[in-house]
Amino acid sequence: MEISRATLSIFSVSTILTSFIVYGYKTEPTSPPRAHLHRMQALTSFKDVASPSTAVYHVTSYGADPTGKQDSTDAILKAVSDALGGPTNGRLTDGIVNLGGARVDLDGGNYLITRPIRLPVTGKGNFVIHGGSLTAANNFPDNGYLIDLSPADSPNHNSEYNYEFVTLRDLLLDSNFRGGGIQISNSLRTSIDNCYVTRFNTTGIAANGGHETYIRNSYLGQIPTAGGDHREREFSGTAIALHGNDNAVTDVVIFSAAIGILVTGQANAISGVHCYNKAKGFGGIGISLRTPGLTQTRIINSYFDFTGIVAEDPVQLSVTNSFFLGDAYVLFKSVEGVVNGVNVVDNMFSGSGKNVDIVQLDETGGSFERVDQVVVDRNNVKGMRVRSTVARGGVQGNGNSNLWAVDFSSVLVFPNLIRQVQYSFVSSDGSFPAHVLRNVSENRVVIQAEKAVNASVYVTVDQGAGFSSS
Repeated sequence: MEISRATLSIFSVSTILTSFIVYGYKTEPTSPPRAHLHRMQALTSFKDVASPSTAVYHVTSYGADPTGKQDSTDAILKAVSDALGGPTNGRLTDGIVNLGGARVDLDGGNYLITRPIRLPVTGKGNFVIHGGSLTAANNFPDNGYLIDLSPADSPNHNSEYNYEFVTLRDLLLDSNFRGGGIQISNSLRTSIDNCYVTRFNTTGIAANGGHETYIRNSYLGQIPTAGGDHREREFSGTAIALHGNDNAVTDVVIFSAAIGILVTGQANAISGVHCYNKAKGFGGIGISLRTPGLTQTRIINSYFDFTGIVAEDPVQLSVTNSFFLGDAYVLFKSVEGVVNGVNVVDNMFSGSGKNVDIVQLDETGGSFERVDQVVVDRNNVKGMRVRSTVARGGVQGNGNSNLWAVDFSSVLVFPNLIRQVQYSFVSSDGSFPAHVLRNVSENRVVIQAEKAVNASVYVTVDQGAGFSSS
């Protein structure tokens, strides 16, 4: 059977049109039922706020204003509340539930807040607040903290601690001279990393009680400055306060505050810190150790820039491998007259040539009567006066006297205190007269021979070492 070309063409066009119409019909959108549409919208809205699989809570999705023009307090608090109320997976320390790393994301915004960002409940662990800036409004409470890790209502009665493994990172906190930056109360294993805390008039970061708060790679200062600020005399407040045990401050710069770091707890470690918060000549203190009788603090590899260390009745304190610039020094302040187990060794001191002592005593509260196991030695000094608990000296006789006196009062740290003396007696003519340690007082050593002889005497003294009982 023969089909004409015209018929075939009509058939082909018809087939193409049919295919086109069918294809178009299949792709035409349809309207879902109203209930289904409402469910889809609810799911979409929930996914905008927090993804159930990742537990990331974006504060902008709660209505926070990232431009800093409107008050974002309620929105951020709601995000924090939802994060703490999110899914959990087991426990950390007894009484602390594991939030699995839930994150409150500030989305790189700058948010104005009128009240502290405070956690509504206790007993939570493993969550993060990160990635943005918080600024206190003009009506922010004077005694508040921008971020306050303390319970809003009551403490955690199911655990020794309120929170565990909370991380605050990549934050700029501007207190607007209306209070402090961060407060941590009775929490365990808190990390503060890569934060910039400024314009506080109380305390930049306060760790109250708790255990193992680690502050690292951060910058703190009441007034943003790179040094030499004309307002330095007026600097006030404290950059970091450690009112607890077993904390660490590592790789931190403190550029303005009356006190750089205040320590009132034991077993704390400070390493890689640069303090130029307020010059000692203006009343500033780099590190203040208010732990009389039991200090147990290590200060290592740090830089004290025109500001120093004040330690009250230090017991078990180590200051090593640090740099003191601008006549900065270490001061022992007497409360009950105790210094025990203290090492100030292997440091560098650089001054103005005014002979400022590298280690000094404040005995206005009473003299230091109980001194033991103290080593101040092996420090190199330029433009300041060396002070040490170990000293070496010598004197050359001329043959006209049988007495040799070596005065160490210009070198030794403590007045009228020498625990051990070693000396060598070397006669010039080869004779061997009898000789004896005649007197040790006022940090002066006197050696006497049985007769006048031309001899040299070399003496080593130690203030800090007692006799071993073994």
